[in-house]
Amino acid sequence: MSAQKICIIGDGLAGLSTAIILSQENIKVDLYVGNSKKKKLKKNSRTTAISEKSYQIIKSKLKIKNSDIFWPSKVINLFFEDKKKIKSFLRFKENKKNLMYIFQNKEFKKQLDKKILKKKNINLIKKNITDINYKDGTILLNKKQFSYDLIILSTGSQSNLYNKISKRRSIVKNYKEVALTTTIKHRSKINEVSQFFLKEGPLAILPFGKNIFSVVWSVSDSFFNKNKKLMKNILDHKIKILLKKPRIKITDNIQSFPINLNLKTKYFKENILILGDGLHSVHPMAGQGFNLVLRDIKKLSELISKTLKLGLLFKNSFLLEDFYHARKPENTILGLGINLTNLFFKENKYFAPMRKIILSNINNFKFIKKISQTISNKGISV
Repeated sequence: MSAQKICIIGDGLAGLSTAIILSQENIKVDLYVGNSKKKKLKKNSRTTAISEKSYQIIKSKLKIKNSDIFWPSKVINLFFEDKKKIKSFLRFKENKKNLMYIFQNKEFKKQLDKKILKKKNINLIKKNITDINYKDGTILLNKKQFSYDLIILSTGSQSNLYNKISKRRSIVKNYKEVALTTTIKHRSKINEVSQFFLKEGPLAILPFGKNIFSVVWSVSDSFFNKNKKLMKNILDHKIKILLKKPRIKITDNIQSFPINLNLKTKYFKENILILGDGLHSVHPMAGQGFNLVLRDIKKLSELISKTLKLGLLFKNSFLLEDFYHARKPENTILGLGINLTNLFFKENKYFAPMRKIILSNINNFKFIKKISQTISNKGISV
């Protein structure tokens, strides 16, 4: 049987990672990347956090040798704000292994781009897809139809290409929040990951170098719009208070991204699959977004390998149905779990006393700490 052909649309981290991992099978891959985004990429200061287990997926499946772009952390500190005082309520620490790795999206993407160019069975196509025929499983490009055994859509959370698959079958919530992110240089010893649950919203400190870290602060739309022109000064002042370090400098413009919960309940139609942020967008406070994506890609590659070994065609197999049943439970449970955690930490006069009691005593329940650490690292085995 001749090699089956798949199409991947999207050149984000999910699309590129999927192309590289699936290209290791006996299949041909057409990767549609559309217009160049190099100018946007240079200005993008976003960072991503992944667990130790996800890092192992990157090493084994993507085989990226340049480990310098991944900054390890053996410690994660959690704090909450109570009557303007910052209190520690949980600390995760490992001596022999790392809990988390932080990387800059643009540096990781550079590594993925290099690998794509070296893959002989990946055909890089810098053109925009005109339309998709969801009945025939074909794409339309310059008035010509192209047929594939499998089509993977990985075009971000806001793409209209998903509408004909999911329609209204999604768990959706507009948080009315934005994530603010930038990078900060310093001359102090700041090498531990920290998450502060503040009255304005959760703020994460993510070191990705010796003297540099990323900040991700989720705030309400109203707070952001009211203080938009003053955000740099507000953030600078906030970081200095939280870390008690006066010698810091914000090096990039503060970027803002809307935050929404969007969990697809339908993953595919015919031979067309949604993958990446379009499948599940979750609140950034838990840093689980790309971990879910990597576990999705890993499971898809395993199912594709199994289908090929059985000598089946993707179109005539239960490949996508098996993927749906394998991945939907974890994606949904974790997505809703993160949503509930966000609600728990939101400023609310009714929940505040209960939250203070729970957080003040949480260290006494070691099994909760162990379970949360395991789920953050490996996800949920369903």
